[in-house]
Amino acid sequence: MNTLLLSELQSQEKDLLQTLVLLEEFVFQNNQLGVEINHALIEPSLHGLETIIEQCQAVIAEIESPLEQAEILLNELYYQHLFIDKHKSHWPINSFKVAKSLDQRLMSPIIKAAFVCEIISACGFSADLVYVPTKVMVRLCCNEQYAIIFDAVTGDSLDWHDLDLRLDELEGDPSQHEIASMNRQAILVEYLSALKNVLIREQAFDKALLCVDLLLSLNPDDPLQRRDRGFLLHQLDCFKVAVDDYRYFVEQCPKDPAAQLLKIQLENITLSDTVLH
Repeated sequence: MNTLLLSELQSQEKDLLQTLVLLEEFVFQNNQLGVEINHALIEPSLHGLETIIEQCQAVIAEIESPLEQAEILLNELYYQHLFIDKHKSHWPINSFKVAKSLDQRLMSPIIKAAFVCEIISACGFSADLVYVPTKVMVRLCCNEQYAIIFDAVTGDSLDWHDLDLRLDELEGDPSQHEIASMNRQAILVEYLSALKNVLIREQAFDKALLCVDLLLSLNPDDPLQRRDRGFLLHQLDCFKVAVDDYRYFVEQCPKDPAAQLLKIQLENITLSDTVLH
């Protein structure tokens, strides 16, 4: 993994949307050497975002109540700017491309959450992404006492009852559960993991492998990503390289049903019969 690219991903100076564009460029253009963000390309492509922000700022400018501002802002965003959508069992590849997904109003959950958070913050509110079982959601803080937590895809907010039910799914003392803001790495992992799954479904194994390489650069010892890298290398006829990842997964997750099947397959594989590229 290119060390300059990794440092860009971990930089706190880049905002989230810029970082997602950087990942998109790396995966779809495989621009491993030119990892610096091409601002001349990015700025025009996100021109529509500036228009949305300006119009959202305008509709709340004369309103004094933060709660009323928040409600009008979300209504403007989801209904007037057509952000409202339904969850899909399969999101298309273009929904993971930052500028294209905004233009088409077909944004995957993590991309839309990033856009919504950016717009809300630009309108003067404190906003962040939070994980509330079982999905990433947006938290809009109206003031020190009141916050709205909502689904970025549909715009539907959680009431206290819904929130309690979701938090009950967590282990430990419910009274100790806190909804912590997701850090940059957790958001990038969410994006890369979802994109990897879409690319595997579309059999774009070479691009999916780039996603896995990025995920392993962020968490080198993740056995599930090692398993997926082994699978992708196998699909690309690099089985001899894949074996090490398969074995690592089997050793780290021996009780996983997939590990048990892989163990049997590995015991019956003759490596000399495979091709290494």
